[in-house]
Amino acid sequence: MGVKEAVKLALGYVIDLFESEKITNVGLEEVEFDEPTKHWYVTVGFSRPWDVIQPRSVVQLMGAEERLKRSYKVVTIDEVGERVLSVKNREVGIPA
Repeated sequence: MGVKEAVKLALGYVIDLFESEKITNVGLEEVEFDEPTKHWYVTVGFSRPWDVIQPRSVVQLMGAEERLKRSYKVVTIDEVGERVLSVKNREVGIPA
């Protein structure tokens, strides 16, 4: 399994897994292969409809378009078995 196959599997898995949540803006963020374990770690980002970022000031309120926060999931794939082993949260810093 190459990087493109791992990414395709991870993206499809996340889209299917979170289908009931109507996620949008699904995209690849990072890919890493761990040689000793033969695992791919694919970070997938997406937005949920209820994750609208609230403006923090009048200036932001006047000129801001609706923006959605992103969730990030790390999909672990076993290269040998070509199957998803886990989907975990990827924590990131909160923007100011």
